[in-house]
Amino acid sequence: MRSEKEKMLAGDLYIAHDPELRKDFKKAKELVREYNHTTENQPEERQRIIKNLFKKSGKGVYLEPPFYTDYGCNTEVGDNFYTNYECIILDIANVKIGNNVFFGPRVGIYTAGHPIDAAIRGESFEYGKPVTIGNDVWVGGNVVINPGVTIGNNVIIGSGAIVTKNIPDNVIAVGNPCKVLREINDEDKKYWELEKQRYYEN
Repeated sequence: MRSEKEKMLAGDLYIAHDPELRKDFKKAKELVREYNHTTENQPEERQRIIKNLFKKSGKGVYLEPPFYTDYGCNTEVGDNFYTNYECIILDIANVKIGNNVFFGPRVGIYTAGHPIDAAIRGESFEYGKPVTIGNDVWVGGNVVINPGVTIGNNVIIGSGAIVTKNIPDNVIAVGNPCKVLREINDEDKKYWELEKQRYYEN
């Protein structure tokens, strides 16, 4: 018979009040509390905690305190990941974040779900669906990313968006529910290259 942790990571119904899961949960809470009490003068200590917290973490990872997560051990982050204040990652299922990803303040990644049926929900059954975020993604402040969502590469998610469905590569997406506003194109690249040139000229 599968463990509750195996059921949880497979996206099946599970019960969180399980000794193995509670142990993982407690470890994450201790590490998060430790991290959130560090200062900007303790970069090495912060990196040590990040390495112990996440399943996998790349180079140049920075979490602006306070940061919150359920397990941490179900989350992978790539190189140059930055999140602003009050990020929440509920990693009941696997969370995978690529390279060069920036989060604004109060971004929430929620992989956790609960049954629609109230009676089943009342018996403490839960389930989770993974979230994947590609490379070179900027997520604006107060964005909510829901269970089972995949966000492609080179994507901007506008502030306050509620992401309920997959977002393709190379787009700007906004709204509730989040929808593609437009593609990112060569005109965008030209505009920002000129802006960078002006910066160096001043």
